[in-house]
Amino acid sequence: MMAANAQPTQDDDRARWIALIVLCVGMLMIVLDTTVVNVALPSIQTDLGFTSSSLAWVVNAYLIAFGGLLLLAGRLGDLISRRGVFLAGLAVFTLSSIVCGVANSEAMLVIARFVQGIGGAMTSAVILGMIVTMFPKPAEQAKAIGVFAFVASAGGSIGLLAGGVLTDAINWHWIFFINVPIGIVTAALAVRLLPHDKGAGFAGGTDIAGAVLITSALMLLVYTMVKPAAEDGWGSGTTLAFGAVAIALLVAFVVREATAAAPLVPLRIFRSRNITGSNLVQILSVAGMFGMFFMGTLYLQRVLKYDPLQIGFAFLPATLTMGALSLGYTDKLIMRFGARNVLVPGLVLINGALAWFTQVSADGSYVVDVLPAIVLFGIGGGTAFPALMTLAMSGVEPQDAGLASGLVNTTAQVGGALGLAVLATLSATRSDTLTAQGKSTAEALTGGYQLAFVVALGLALAALVVALTVIKPVAMAPHGAPEADEAGEDVPEREAAYAEVG
Repeated sequence: MMAANAQPTQDDDRARWIALIVLCVGMLMIVLDTTVVNVALPSIQTDLGFTSSSLAWVVNAYLIAFGGLLLLAGRLGDLISRRGVFLAGLAVFTLSSIVCGVANSEAMLVIARFVQGIGGAMTSAVILGMIVTMFPKPAEQAKAIGVFAFVASAGGSIGLLAGGVLTDAINWHWIFFINVPIGIVTAALAVRLLPHDKGAGFAGGTDIAGAVLITSALMLLVYTMVKPAAEDGWGSGTTLAFGAVAIALLVAFVVREATAAAPLVPLRIFRSRNITGSNLVQILSVAGMFGMFFMGTLYLQRVLKYDPLQIGFAFLPATLTMGALSLGYTDKLIMRFGARNVLVPGLVLINGALAWFTQVSADGSYVVDVLPAIVLFGIGGGTAFPALMTLAMSGVEPQDAGLASGLVNTTAQVGGALGLAVLATLSATRSDTLTAQGKSTAEALTGGYQLAFVVALGLALAALVVALTVIKPVAMAPHGAPEADEAGEDVPEREAAYAEVG
């Protein structure tokens, strides 16, 4: 009798973990796509006749749609259905991948990439929200978030390998076609395994004005960073004008949400120091992290003369280290010491990795100049990012889980765009100056990368300061579960709420 009663529980538990794998595969497909496309850009330019300036829109079109819609998609998951938004996003992403793969003109590919960004935002925005409702118990939630954090943070380096293999072995079209079978299988499993959920609905009204304001603001903000700021500089009139409009739209959105009867994004979520602080850390640390991956990739390619496949293997130690920690140890450390106490040492190691990279030389080598930094980053990222995501979702009410999930993804996207725009501009300017002074190409490039790494280190140090001063430690019970969150709500009560919604 007891065995019969226990079996369904075991089956349900197994189904939850399989569902987590399905969600992470969906996220991996989104993360891989960005990196894989970057590797294939030269082949796309040759085949479709893009100019150097227009080629950037293959990436920018996706980033603008993706970054602009993450917050809205996450909130729609709370109001309608996270499962429904995830499945709809998979469908949009998969269908647009087919169009990208068969594209035979610049316009066709750029438009399809914009639509693909919409699907990517819908898919990824709600995943963390589903994870915290599927795994309400602190120990299970820490482990599940660790798996997700590994996929989200290490997928980029995996994409370097995949992009190099697909582009060299077949052609660039397959970097998009490969999404199709993955998307179909993921959707089929998601339909079967993801729990049905029903959102809060629009009974209190529909905040259309808020939706228009936040989407417009984020799209314009991302556009400003990836286009005029990156090409014309941060002090140009175009950058300042677009930036001012984006900020004005954000201010108007905050005013709207503070006064709306049924706000799209309830501002109460920002009262939590841990949620607000962890998202600030996310923006700064991801911006700094781009210094390692983006500038590190350029250093390997242009100075050490690595090809895309070699670059993928060069970053593999970071991926393996992050995987070992995220999947096997970080959750236990979080339960033993608390998320903040795991986050801080992780950020210290990331700072150490960037500090090492500031010393790269024009006649350097992988073993001396790159490998130690990559290993440090793997250890730091494998501990810091799961802890950061745990903090970003801590104390979130079940009805706001999609919003918090979308916010985490939005701050990561904005941080990435910010880091790319700032570091690429500074690096290029410094390299041009050194070239004008008579330095060799390798010396000029390395000098530019060194400056970018110094700035990236400054951003990562700022993230560490925020973690130390804003984020509050969460007291841990003797058995490793948090005694209460910031609001003083006991964990058993929160678990009951999660169970009711999930």
